[in-house]
Parts: sequence; structure tokens; C-alpha cells
Amino acid sequence: MSIDLSQAKKPSILRRLGAFFYDLLLLLAILMIANALIVIPYELINGHPLYEHVLPLTLMRLYLLAVTGAFYVYFWTHGGQTLGMRAWRLKVISQDGGPVSFNAAVKRFVWSILSLLPLGLGLWWSLFNRDRLAWHDSKSNTRVILLDKELADQPNPAV
Repeated sequence: MSIDLSQAKKPSILRRLGAFFYDLLLLLAILMIANALIVIPYELINGHPLYEHVLPLTLMRLYLLAVTGAFYVYFWTHGGQTLGMRAWRLKVISQDGGPVSFNAAVKRFVWSILSLLPLGLGLWWSLFNRDRLAWHDSKSNTRVILLDKELADQPNPAV
């Protein structure tokens, strides 16, 4: 289902940050489980902590980054909303108003990291962009919209 972008509301940066921090709580729990699934067996088998060696530590960081990416890509491609976005009535859609493709979601995740690195400059950019697009929105041809209260409770809300 395609959304009419002319009717779509643009969310504030505070709403986007609220959804981000809400998601961060769920993501931290997932990352703790993902970490335990690797660290506990590793230390039982090898008899020393994983974090004492550079290669296992680097591989672990890449693994946790992949878990984080899988979290966001899954939710963005399956309904366009993470749990935090659902609570704050936000939805990610493509620039044409349709659902986000897998490639666009991966590109959005990579650009999200780059947007947050320089003190969140890529996100703060949305304050100056007339369409309120952050760097990762622009680079992945996606956008975040604000859903109406009545429509936010529906499984596939249209604007």
C-alpha cells in the first residue's frame, strides 16, 4: 500500500529521538543475549575471556553490529516500524510512499551509523532540511512520517 506523501506529517526530531531511545532499551536486551550466546561458550571452551585477544574482540564487535543491523532492517522491511517507532507513531517509508526494500533498509542502517558518528550531525540536519530528512533518509531514499492517532493502531496504517 502506497502512502500519499502530500498528506504525510513530518515528525519532530524529539519524537525521532524518543523512538530511538525506546528502541535502544529493547536492542540492549537483544545484544546482551547475543553476547552471552558467544562469550559463555567461548570462555568455557578456551578457559580465558574473549576480550583478552584482539581478533575475537573484533569479530565480536562485528557480530554485534550485524545483530543490530538485522534488528533494524527486519523491522523497517516488515511494516516500517520498530517497537519504539510504533510507540511514538512513526513509520519509515520509501520516497515514493511504498514499503522500504531490503536494499534501502541496509543502506539506511549504514548511513544511520555515519549520521550518528559526528555527534549526531546527520540527524540534526533534519532541523534544517525543509522535508525534515536526516542524512540517512536522503541517502537511502526513505523518509519517516508521523501517523495519526487513529491510524497508528491499525496493522498497516495509511496516511
